[in-house]
Amino acid sequence: MHHKPKHSTHHSPADSTHAHAESHRWLLPVLLVAQLMVILDITAVNIALPHIAMDLKMSGSTISWTITSYSLIFGSLLLFGGRAADLLGRRRMFVTGLGVFTASSFASAMAGSAAMLFASRAGQGLGAAILSPAALSIITSAYQGSRRAKALSAWGAVGGAGAAVGVLVGGVLTQFTDWRTIFYVNLPVAAVLLFASLKVVPADTQKPRWRGLDLAGAALATTSLAAIVYGITQAHSAGWTSIQTHVCGIGGLAGLAAFAIYELHIDKPLLRVERIADRAVGGGLVLMLAVAGTIFGLFLLCSLYLQNVLGWGPLTTGLAFVPLALSAGIGSHAAGHVISKHGVRGPLAGSFAVAAVGMFLLSRVGAHGSYLTDVLPGMLVAGVALGVATVSVSMAILTGTRQEENGMISGLNSTGHEIGGTLGIAIFSTIAAGSGAILGPQAASGIGDAFLVAALVASLASVMALALLPRAQHFLAKLALNPQAMPVH
Repeated sequence: MHHKPKHSTHHSPADSTHAHAESHRWLLPVLLVAQLMVILDITAVNIALPHIAMDLKMSGSTISWTITSYSLIFGSLLLFGGRAADLLGRRRMFVTGLGVFTASSFASAMAGSAAMLFASRAGQGLGAAILSPAALSIITSAYQGSRRAKALSAWGAVGGAGAAVGVLVGGVLTQFTDWRTIFYVNLPVAAVLLFASLKVVPADTQKPRWRGLDLAGAALATTSLAAIVYGITQAHSAGWTSIQTHVCGIGGLAGLAAFAIYELHIDKPLLRVERIADRAVGGGLVLMLAVAGTIFGLFLLCSLYLQNVLGWGPLTTGLAFVPLALSAGIGSHAAGHVISKHGVRGPLAGSFAVAAVGMFLLSRVGAHGSYLTDVLPGMLVAGVALGVATVSVSMAILTGTRQEENGMISGLNSTGHEIGGTLGIAIFSTIAAGSGAILGPQAASGIGDAFLVAALVASLASVMALALLPRAQHFLAKLALNPQAMPVH
């Protein structure tokens, strides 16, 4: 007589296939939620800035370091994070980045001083720089063909929607609890993500390969960019013509030049500098700095005006950004159709020109202004234009890339976005603090000046787009050979 065992340890091929399909179904949501968490911690903090400044006794342009300490480290180490994912293992780096980000979130929530908060935010930036490129690399290796296109489209949508969701989340949490909750809320989310990632993210099959990690290049790039940002943020107090400002600025630029020379002479560089000679890539990178700086500045200046000048609460301020998010979404959606017919040169020049009009309208904000008449019109005009510009500039950088350099050029695109945003916040917050007041009606003057400078930057970028980018016929020929670079809507 034969008896079947009550519990069999044998799994049929059908069971294995079902388990694989189930884990594959949850892979993309896990990675997208992780990326959303990274994006949220930029715009959510924007809304909480006045409360953070009051609690930790910050003043002037020092406040901006709450954001720049995060975005600076995030942006300058993205290329290194992508390289580390390739050499050390995608899942290993994803889990490591998640751990660093979570620990730094807890430290940010517990911060008792401005210096502690800035250091903890830098730790968050490090975690994000490890996590984000690893997640994107997992997507590109796990999905093929049309499924990859849809997955990458969802990834891009999270980046855009994250900014809008961030201001709402930041508004709700700051209004009803405390600014520290913005960081505390990352802890349970990260715990769920860690558990899920160990279940659904494919395990690394190769041992870590430490040779080829360009630590020297990463350190040189990060230090140089930090020197430039520090020089800008301290220029108001130290003086634009001071020795400190010149040393930081010239030293930072010299460091970036040294980074470029160093990368040209090593076997496995973080960045193939010669690719910047391509007009679409190099011109697109310059314009990415402009568009990201303008967007980050728009969020920061509007938030400061609504809360510090008009006296709005965090929740109302968060809701006030919904029209901006919607208008930017409309612009992003329209960009794909415009680019496919007219290339990127014309649309970018036009969108920057329209963004300049929006910023000029915002520069007229007064001490006793109104959201409906002084903020909303400029916000809507600038939002649509910057939505078009963001997609167009990414298309300029990514189109025509060779298969083997997709990761590097994508990393360059993301780096330009974060570094541009960092520089934008440093410059515009310094100008906004120029009036000597960051609270009350008298702060409107400095904020208006900063919007006016943003209008000038957008106008200059419009002219640069015509000078730097390839003509439509050349660009569209490249796009025809690389249609997957076109965003999917």
